Amino acid sequence: MREMMTWVVVLSLFALFLGSVTDYLPFALNGSTSSVLAREGEMIEKVHKTEQEWRKILTPEQFAITRRKGTEPPFSGEYNKQDENGVYRCVCCNLDLFSSDHKFDSGTGWPSFWQVIDSQNVAEVEENGFFMKRIEVICNRCEAHLGHVFDDGPPPTGLRYCINSAALKFVGSES
Repeated sequence: MREMMTWVVVLSLFALFLGSVTDYLPFALNGSTSSVLAREGEMIEKVHKTEQEWRKILTPEQFAITRRKGTEPPFSGEYNKQDENGVYRCVCCNLDLFSSDHKFDSGTGWPSFWQVIDSQNVAEVEENGFFMKRIEVICNRCEAHLGHVFDDGPPPTGLRYCINSAALKFVGSES
């Protein structure tokens, strides 16, 4: 029994080590470069700030989620039940990410969308954790962690972008 507990501790520490190492790897894990095509002929200009600069403009919750890959508790986010028409932007850099036209109630407790406004505005990075494999969604302009994408969404895409409310800023449509 003691040997089994030792292995559990060793494997847990190894998983923590692997998770912390990925924080220091270059962003280009998904093959992207520092300039990313936004629309034909346009380039997204990257936003680079220091940790202190991000801390000055973000709330502690927004910083923990977007800059440290945190997750808000389910059903706690401001936009989980939001049903107004408009656009959801990155809270860090104001880039348009999702439209209310593509939002749906997934029942998971986080705002969910079946597609992004522009595929060039987000990047998807494969995460391989301890007994877990998933796809992280990040902002292509400032590299903010937004949430994750899963393949259990509704038609026509079959995707579910499960996004933290704290990573978003909603801008309503003018009537």
